Amino acid sequence: MTKAAKKPRKKSDDKVANDSLLTSGHSLKELSNSVNQEEDIFREPSVFDNLLKALGSGSEKLATLYKKRQLEQEGRSDSEEDKIATFESASLSEEEDVGTGSVSESSLGDAEEDDLGEHGPADMLEQTEEDETGDEDGNSDAGDSQDLEISGQTILDEPESTRFSFHRHLGHILTNEEVDELMKNKWKFKWELPAISMPVSRWAGTGDQVSMETNSDQNYGLMQKLYNHWLDIYKTSGFSDFDTSRQRFFFSLCSSYRDILHCNKKPFYLKGNEEDSSIMDAYIMHALNHVYKTRDLVIKSDAKLAKHQEGNKEEVLRGGTFLDQGFTRPKVMFILPLGSIALRVVKRLIQLTPISNKANVEHMDRFSEEFGTGDVEDDDEQKDGSSKSQKPAKPADFQILFGGNNNDHFMLGIKFTKRSIKLYSDFYSSDIIVASPLGLITKIGEAEVEKEKDVDYLSSIEVLIIDHADVITMQNWSHVNTLVEQLNRMPFNQHGTDVMRIRPWYLDGHAHFYRQTILLGSFLNPDMNALFNRLCVNHAGKVKSMTEYKGVLPKILLEVRQVYERFDAPSIAEADDARLDYFCKKVFPKIKDSIEGGIMLFISSYFEFVRIRNFLKSQNASFCLLGEYTKQSDISRARVWFFEGKRKIMLYTERAHFYHRYKIRGIQNLIIYSLPERKEFYPEIINMLDGSKNMMCNVLFSRFDHLRLERIVGTSAAKRMLSSDKNIFVFT
Repeated sequence: MTKAAKKPRKKSDDKVANDSLLTSGHSLKELSNSVNQEEDIFREPSVFDNLLKALGSGSEKLATLYKKRQLEQEGRSDSEEDKIATFESASLSEEEDVGTGSVSESSLGDAEEDDLGEHGPADMLEQTEEDETGDEDGNSDAGDSQDLEISGQTILDEPESTRFSFHRHLGHILTNEEVDELMKNKWKFKWELPAISMPVSRWAGTGDQVSMETNSDQNYGLMQKLYNHWLDIYKTSGFSDFDTSRQRFFFSLCSSYRDILHCNKKPFYLKGNEEDSSIMDAYIMHALNHVYKTRDLVIKSDAKLAKHQEGNKEEVLRGGTFLDQGFTRPKVMFILPLGSIALRVVKRLIQLTPISNKANVEHMDRFSEEFGTGDVEDDDEQKDGSSKSQKPAKPADFQILFGGNNNDHFMLGIKFTKRSIKLYSDFYSSDIIVASPLGLITKIGEAEVEKEKDVDYLSSIEVLIIDHADVITMQNWSHVNTLVEQLNRMPFNQHGTDVMRIRPWYLDGHAHFYRQTILLGSFLNPDMNALFNRLCVNHAGKVKSMTEYKGVLPKILLEVRQVYERFDAPSIAEADDARLDYFCKKVFPKIKDSIEGGIMLFISSYFEFVRIRNFLKSQNASFCLLGEYTKQSDISRARVWFFEGKRKIMLYTERAHFYHRYKIRGIQNLIIYSLPERKEFYPEIINMLDGSKNMMCNVLFSRFDHLRLERIVGTSAAKRMLSSDKNIFVFT
């Protein structure tokens, strides 16, 4: 149990039912099986009162405020008690800073020319609203000139369609009935739309249907300066159809603040650079838009509060018209698998930031050095002493993906000010956090062990973007589940937050209902699907992509007889046991007495790898291992033994192939114990039979392998194989 989990709090997922991992989103028709109670009761304090009381233990000002609220609730005046010090509002946000106003003490000293920690209300009054929110060329964002109030908070006067995206999503207060419905985790995808530039794909969603109509007059919900800069970059790249582009449409999905599952995008390393980049640009613009809109709302509130005398600020704040903050400042988080991908995303984020807001990018040299290009690890043995240049080249996609920085342990804070971008900022003073799953899990682990550390900066994340989820599955997906469960928890400390300006749904423990999660990858698996169904409970709804697959069988260059054998499994929980039982009783007896050898068992997961290894040991079989945790010296020895026939069976895992892309020699008989997640690996493995005498491959599968099966043999063929009365299927 994590440190934060020990703290009493409201948590919606305590009642969440376990969703069937079979539900995929790729074949909707086939897989269809698959309030705030704060009252005026003196004896029962509200959540807000409890928070004030808790925080008051470490703050004299907050303790005074809590005592004053108690007096008011009991109908007594200040004169009946000792004189209570006037509540002083938190220091104003930095003049140049685009923060949320929830600035920790540690952040007040990290700025130089932009830091206004010493400025008081008089300094703020000297600045005009245009100085605070406008661009340096004098152009302010459209629709930002007037204010109105919705749900008890001040918002900007924007057109209806654009205003809903940001202000109404965050300003909406959930009722008890809505919370109960969200906790049931029952989502009905009511509509479908064709996916732009993706003929065999479509979008499905809950709630009202997303409109495909263009309305550029309203900038698609983007702030004017962001829209103009993005459009200029788009045109500079040689494109002219922005209103109908994939990029623009995906941004409209993001700006609806719904949870998004898009796990069939073509990654940049598989000749999908244009598609991948367009999606990346869209979610980066959405992240920037969220950060800058949050900043403008807070700075406008600061300016108004500065006009009030110190004595009546408390009364103004108590009116509930300045609820514009979370517990801490960070609002956006990127989860990325590798340092090279983080480099790609952060560089593009800087490019997409308007020129007036990036006159200075601090610590860019350090960032380029730490996340820049590194050498690909050279894993293959070179017994003949040949140089690297003489080695057989790895596949092109491997070189692109692993040709840069392969570090999977990093965490970076990014802070935006009016004229600069600060990399490596303190997490509590950052607007965006970029991290790998392992990097963040390390921080969470440290907070559990060391009392002086915490991860409260995860408490107010409102936009979570997980890109290249398919690569993360080759690392450790359980880290993603852990970190998502850690988000939006009640913080342990105040961290300089102005409690009177915290949005009410934060205090009610409903922040996870407002967090938007965007999950992106090149394929979907049950783990991703389970996270999307169980931990993504955004009140705005969900959108997911669905695809009809053609399969990868045409990419097999050899005439290999592929025999698919279906075994029965009662449930997904028993599928692994059923697979092992089928192998032990039906497959192993045919190969245990093989004289020739050359039998390779391809296994998808490490868990299955361990079970097969233990079984072969119990049978005194002649075998060798090639897994992701096998030492390099043992790998080299195993490959030689297998090629020379000294070991009859080789166990080879998908993760080992992902990280090394070995070409195994000496294969005479191939058994695919479990289909690979990555469909491009299937033809690679089959083509290793080059030189085999019988050219035959056996594949084991069950109905719970539907997602993998359809990516390899095609959607229509997979449906027939799973519904047929027969259990044996042959492809040649």
